[in-house]
Amino acid sequence: MKLLQALADGAVVSKRNLIKIKRVPDLLVFSTAAPIMFVLLFAYVFGGSIEIPGMDYREFLMAGIFAQTVLFGATITGSGLAEDMTKGIIDRFRSLPMARSAVLVGRTTSDLVNNALVIVIMMITGLIVGWRIHSSPLEALAAVAILLLFAYAFSWAMAWIGLLVRSPEVFNNASFIFIFPITYIANTFVQSERLPSGLRHIAEWNPVSAVTLAARELFGNTSPLQTPPDVWPLQHPVLASLGWVVVFLLIFVPLANYQYKRAVAR
Repeated sequence: MKLLQALADGAVVSKRNLIKIKRVPDLLVFSTAAPIMFVLLFAYVFGGSIEIPGMDYREFLMAGIFAQTVLFGATITGSGLAEDMTKGIIDRFRSLPMARSAVLVGRTTSDLVNNALVIVIMMITGLIVGWRIHSSPLEALAAVAILLLFAYAFSWAMAWIGLLVRSPEVFNNASFIFIFPITYIANTFVQSERLPSGLRHIAEWNPVSAVTLAARELFGNTSPLQTPPDVWPLQHPVLASLGWVVVFLLIFVPLANYQYKRAVAR
């Protein structure tokens, strides 16, 4: 019964967050503007100088852009919670007969929906610049599902950080310091084997690399001339991606709930 109540209350909170996007469409506009800029920048400015054996760079690029986009989308969870804490909205929630976990469930779920909308927009942008899907519809849907699952799991980490800090401004600075290294020290924009040896080993075991490669394979954006490095996560990227999802959820769902109880008790 408690689980059902938490899910029902979470759905109400999620609806509240989605209505906010409807009333303030700038949130969706600016969450897609940056990824579109990255697509155009890498495709037309840097694409001519980056060669990928056996395939067009734009097809190699898009999976990395998708992975980066959903990670940035997941940061909305942390910034939203930090903002709610400063504005006293959480105190109003505490006065209502609702499950405590509903705030976190609703926040992460609404941001998952936002990420899904952004991916659709990014796929349309990719098709415009020359990206194509060379796999079956089911495999393409599986690629989107893995990206969204990883984004959802990562949003719980962002929720934990958002509850640790005391303002959205601090969260934005803290999250960017973390997001940029894990998205660039990976196979998102260049092949990991082109990185210096130390960074290459980090990139090969980076969760973002596994998710990116899983999306590339499921979208059919790989080349027979490319062979993944001889490390387990990149030899089995789909399984590795699902494994990282489980690890993130097991670690950060309890941490976020614990930090939420501490934050509302201040």
